[in-house]
Amino acid sequence: MPMTEQATGAHHPQPRARNGGSSSATVEHITGAQSLIRSLEEVGADTVFGIPGGAILPAYDPMMDSTRVRHVLVRHEQGAGHAAEGYAQATGKVGVCMATSGPGATNLVTPIADAHMDSVPIVAITGQVASAAIGTDAFQEADICGITMPITKHNFLVTKAEDIPRTIAEAFHIASTGRPGPVLVDIAKDALQSRTTFTWPPVMDLPGYRPVTKPHAKQIREAAKLITQAKRPVLYVGGGVIKAGATAELKVLAELTGAPVTTTLMALGAFPDSHPLHVGMPGMHGAVTAVTALQKADLIVALGARFDDRVTGKLDSFAPYAKIIHADVDPAEIGKNRTADVPIVGDAREVLADLVQAVQAEHTEGNVGEAARTGYSAWWNDLNRWRETYPLGYTQPDDGSLSPQQVIQRIGQLAPEDTIFAAGVGQHQMWAAHFIDYEKPATWLNSGGAGTMGYAVPAAMGAKAGQPDRTVWAIDGDGCFQMTNQELATCAVNNIPIKVAIINNGALGMVRQWQTLFYNERYSNTVLHSGKDTDGTVCRGTRVPDFVKLAEAMGCVAMRCESPEELDAVIAKANSINDRPVVVDFIVHEDAQVWPMVAAGTSNDEVMAALGVRPDFGDNADD
Repeated sequence: MPMTEQATGAHHPQPRARNGGSSSATVEHITGAQSLIRSLEEVGADTVFGIPGGAILPAYDPMMDSTRVRHVLVRHEQGAGHAAEGYAQATGKVGVCMATSGPGATNLVTPIADAHMDSVPIVAITGQVASAAIGTDAFQEADICGITMPITKHNFLVTKAEDIPRTIAEAFHIASTGRPGPVLVDIAKDALQSRTTFTWPPVMDLPGYRPVTKPHAKQIREAAKLITQAKRPVLYVGGGVIKAGATAELKVLAELTGAPVTTTLMALGAFPDSHPLHVGMPGMHGAVTAVTALQKADLIVALGARFDDRVTGKLDSFAPYAKIIHADVDPAEIGKNRTADVPIVGDAREVLADLVQAVQAEHTEGNVGEAARTGYSAWWNDLNRWRETYPLGYTQPDDGSLSPQQVIQRIGQLAPEDTIFAAGVGQHQMWAAHFIDYEKPATWLNSGGAGTMGYAVPAAMGAKAGQPDRTVWAIDGDGCFQMTNQELATCAVNNIPIKVAIINNGALGMVRQWQTLFYNERYSNTVLHSGKDTDGTVCRGTRVPDFVKLAEAMGCVAMRCESPEELDAVIAKANSINDRPVVVDFIVHEDAQVWPMVAAGTSNDEVMAALGVRPDFGDNADD
């Protein structure tokens, strides 16, 4: 796959010796496998998630002797990939996963695709059949480089032992610089077994890979002029701001301008939820104020965001009054979905720092419009009215059962400071985005672009492995949990004490919600518990599986919570246990739905605050 100049975050070191160690090393007559482990040590990798198998087995022997690389034996390669993602998101370092050839490698495809969509820096190392057998349909052979070409930032096939150090150095550099992303290194078994000389640091050879990080000064000046002359600006913040370590600069720009800030699903925590300038998350299930602010804006400043369809809704009706400033380190994103009036290619941290100076210069020179001079007071009158009229909220079930929103909200409120939350995909993901407050970056991990069910448990495991002193909660659904819960055994035997909240409504909740709204309540194949479901009722008579028994069988402390009265005590008990994984089966009402909502394929102007409630905002945005 040819490399391009598309990549984010320039704040990652070049491949180097281990933390503060010697900058050069030469070792004679070692195997390629030993060279691989030495290379991982030198680039600073301290944790590898993986499973051994025939083609990768030579690498596992020297790994046993390493005092600097910890291997976590997962139960499924998909778990290894998501764990590498969680580790990367929680630590800011490159996550590493390892698998053998054939099915081992193909089981990594989903997490690799997930990392590609969400710009997560991971390096996946796979074994390959011996080089002479490549292309012969040998046992457990798969062209994993070909398979993953569209979903990796770059990938390598290594057939010579002497190429291993350079390839690993290049892989880590590519994964972590520019726009972060997954890199795959496929190594033939004979390359791992051959003898070689190990030399570090290697000379990297990456012609054509030159990510642009410094924005063009003229574009910055144009952007500053638009910001200071706008009447209804919005800062539309994407995950690239977190990737670039630019949250402090974002706060300075927001407070300097007084413009409202909306943070996407991937950017939660980039700007404090509690800040008065924050108007919420945009998108299909975004806050009404955030969705409407973008629709009524006359200027959108997109920072590390990609105008995803879940944010824009029907694209040709998105933000019809707005000029667009689009800053991204990946030039391919600019203009891909929405034409930019001022395109800025650069790292978000450098872009924001330069924008702050340029806006300050406009202020100094007096080039500030009336709206900006008053702190956009008229704009904020509208925003605050919408915020007060259509706040996020939920109702308690009439039958006294648990509200899933309340469960998630109380987990967030009772969690220790600096807790990391990892969510699966579906209703519980949206409720976790809405009802937990995110004040700091890297405290919210989820699968945004790919929407991968089964992400939460292994990602939480990876986050806890990388941040062992922090509390890590996985907020999962009963559907997601059944895809990757085997990694609880990994957590139990490797002293990785995560906490898992199963939001158990007995159904594939988000799909069921769509069936309720768009398929005349025909609940085809969305009930997860056994029992008849022809009337759409979730059967509670038999629990298959019984999550408490399942979790206990895998070495976890397990609890069940079925009533609001016991909610706080159960959460407090879960928070108090830190020597083993904890799983809590929260039995919640099956009919709870996620609101607000913009139906797929419709305009954001048609946002519904609740079922049958369509806000009336007036039509003064084009004044």
